[in-house]
Amino acid sequence: MDVRKGFHEPAEKPRRFYKAVSVVEAEGGFGILLDGRNLRTPKAQRLVMPTRAVADQVAAEWDAQIEVIEMATMHATRLANTAIETIGGSRAGVAEQISQYAGSDLVCYFAESPAELVASQEAAWGPLLARAEAELELRFERCTGILHRDQPTETLDRVRAIALAQDDFRLAGLAFGVALFGSAVLTLAVQNGWLPGDEAFEHSRVDEAFQEKQWGVDAEAFERTERLRGEARMLDTWFRALAG
Repeated sequence: MDVRKGFHEPAEKPRRFYKAVSVVEAEGGFGILLDGRNLRTPKAQRLVMPTRAVADQVAAEWDAQIEVIEMATMHATRLANTAIETIGGSRAGVAEQISQYAGSDLVCYFAESPAELVASQEAAWGPLLARAEAELELRFERCTGILHRDQPTETLDRVRAIALAQDDFRLAGLAFGVALFGSAVLTLAVQNGWLPGDEAFEHSRVDEAFQEKQWGVDAEAFERTERLRGEARMLDTWFRALAG
């Protein structure tokens, strides 16, 4: 399940129908009110967040809407909906998806040349691979070129176990991150505070940045990059907010 996909905005975007957004204590955490009424998920479950900080993050998205509700830009809200409605019933499958990303993790595939690109990859990815092994007991096999290389079974089992040890909100964040970065290592680095989300995003696009340096950037590519960078910042805030 890719939590970054599967959402389609309606052809006609709903207009903002509320004036005030607030956060209140609720059973099991913190709820969000729109003009005093409970915010609910698409399946009508009350949207209750485990910490005040993450409730504030979601509330800020609703407060930022102007004339119409742009759900495509409300990544924390969509992530909260996923955590509440979907993750609990598919935890094993989500953990397996995260393990599969680890099995072909972006940061394990180093270029053969040119030297400048290889140096950039080594500077960005080498320390993270070393830290993953030292702190999370995740030993990844590095390779050069694009041919797939199997990762150790114990590493994939360990990634799966780390994922299953998370609550539904953190697990939703991990699933979002691996799809965004193409890397379980980068996602775990953000969750564990090793580096901020926007830096992790830059690490995920070392190859792309090298090509841009050679050939330039067109407007469409720039817009997409900025949108994804915003998602990476949101995910960083999400993990920090869940920590309280």
